[in-house]
Amino acid sequence: MVTIYDIAKQANVSAMTVSRVINNSGRISANTREKVKRIMQEMNYVPNSTARSLVKQETKMLSLLITDITNPFFTTLARGAEDAALKLGYKLLFGNSDENLSKEREYVDMVLSTRVDGLLFAPSSDASAEHLAMLRLHQIPFVLIDREVPGVEADMVLGDNRDGALRLTEHLISLGHKRIAFVNGSSTVSTARERSSGYREALLKHGIRYDPELVMECRFNHFDDSDLLDRILALSEPPTAIFAANNVLAVSVIACLRDKGIGVPEQMSVACFEDVGLASRLDPFLTVAVQPAYEFGYRGIQLLVDRINRKDGEERQVVRFPSEMIVRKSTGKPRQPSS
Repeated sequence: MVTIYDIAKQANVSAMTVSRVINNSGRISANTREKVKRIMQEMNYVPNSTARSLVKQETKMLSLLITDITNPFFTTLARGAEDAALKLGYKLLFGNSDENLSKEREYVDMVLSTRVDGLLFAPSSDASAEHLAMLRLHQIPFVLIDREVPGVEADMVLGDNRDGALRLTEHLISLGHKRIAFVNGSSTVSTARERSSGYREALLKHGIRYDPELVMECRFNHFDDSDLLDRILALSEPPTAIFAANNVLAVSVIACLRDKGIGVPEQMSVACFEDVGLASRLDPFLTVAVQPAYEFGYRGIQLLVDRINRKDGEERQVVRFPSEMIVRKSTGKPRQPSS
């Protein structure tokens, strides 16, 4: 491996001069600077970023830890985060917790061991508070994205989950649906609680009784409870519409319905939070409340770099993006009972 001493010997300068060229510091003549750069290129020299970070107390690396990279929302969010990081002079490391606390802990340990300059973090649940405390203990700046954690004061980029859920539920009500099932994520996740609040508020606003038998709770990244869906469909007053709290749940619910021979929207309307990515361009089918995923990631990195530069103890910033409702083919009027 070529070192700065090899470069210095070839250029007939001191190692300190080579170091100044690499770090763009100190007063060096243009001719010397160009000669050193040319020799570095000829010898395929790669600066030791670890050594430089020890001197500068920074790595110019950030980390993004999300809960489900297969979810198009988080995929697009990650692209926005990467673009912002590169624009601001940072490299970005990715992690995917799968909403699993143990896996999340492993990634937090990695963040601590690599000493990245900061972490953009979508917590898996309220229990992530323990991991955030570790980051604070080791003075790693972080920004929360998409989800809050009770009792944790931090910079955050969030969506307006309550309002989006309220408007989606009201859309179904406006079509004539009064029995609306709700497939939600775990109540230990802030977005699930907020979307539940919007759903219940819409029902109350329109004089429709909240029925806990119509509510299904699971993980945001997984729904395979066909038996639970059977139970709800077998109620004396079954639902005519289903509101899924995210796109992954909606796709799984529609697949289950089709396996049972139930057509969407002919026999069951389905609406959901978040879009299904590029698939919606090929077949614009699902009625959705869309969040600006790219802007979530981009703005999150901007807040993180601001926090790194401003250090701790200063006023927290909270950015909240509204959602946009897009009505498509998956929702329609309730099917009239056959005479």
